Amino acid sequence: MTANPILAANLSAVRARVSAALRRAGRRDGEVTLVAVSKTQPADMVRVALAAGQREFGENRVQEAAAKFPALRAEYPDLRLHLVGPLQTNKAVDAVELFDVIQSLDRPKLAASLAGAMSKLQRRPDCYIQVNTGVEPQKAGIAPALLADFLRECRDRHGLPIVGLMCIPPLEQPPELHFAQLRDLARRHGLVRLSMGMSGDFEIAIAQGATDVRVGTAIFGQRVSATAKV
Repeated sequence: MTANPILAANLSAVRARVSAALRRAGRRDGEVTLVAVSKTQPADMVRVALAAGQREFGENRVQEAAAKFPALRAEYPDLRLHLVGPLQTNKAVDAVELFDVIQSLDRPKLAASLAGAMSKLQRRPDCYIQVNTGVEPQKAGIAPALLADFLRECRDRHGLPIVGLMCIPPLEQPPELHFAQLRDLARRHGLVRLSMGMSGDFEIAIAQGATDVRVGTAIFGQRVSATAKV
C-alpha cells in the first residue's frame, strides 16, 4: 500500500466536518454514515482509506467494484459496499452478490430483478429507493408522486428490504429544498434512512436529517473523468 497522507488528512477533515454539522443540528455523533465514494479510484487508494479506519464505500458500477473489492473485503471483512450508481437489470445478480447496500432502486423492472436475485442467492442487501426530487427527465429516480405506489410494489409484491430513500438534487437549485422534500417523504412512509448530500452539500444534508452522506471528491480529490462532484 502506498502512503498517502493527503487522502488520510482529507478523510479526517471530512469526518470533523460531519461531526461539526451534527452538533450544529443538535444531533449526536454516529447518527450519520460517511460513505466514501471510491469510483474510478484504484484499490491502493481505497486501502489508504481502510487503513485510516474508513469502512463504508460507494461505487457507481458493478463491474468496477467487482474488479477491486473482493480482494479488499478479504483483507477487511468488516467493510460495507454501497452501490450508488444506476443498476441495469441484467446486473442484478452480480449486484446482490457483491454489495451490502443498493441505493439506486428506481423502477419496477429493477425491483423484480432484485427480488429474483435475492431469492436465488439468499442474500438481502438493504435497499434505498432513489427519488428524482427535481423530476428531471435526464436523471434516474422515481418521481415523488409515484413513490407511494412504487414503495407498495417493492414491499408487498416483491418483499424487498427497503430501508430508506436517496436523492441527487438538481445542480441549479438550492439542495436544502430537495433534502427537506426527501425527509418528509421518508417520514410519511415510515422510512428511517436518508442518503443525501455529497462533497459540496453534505453539511446542508445533515442539517436536514441525512443519515448517509456520499462523499468522493472531498476525500479522494478530483477525478479525471468525473462530471459531478460526488
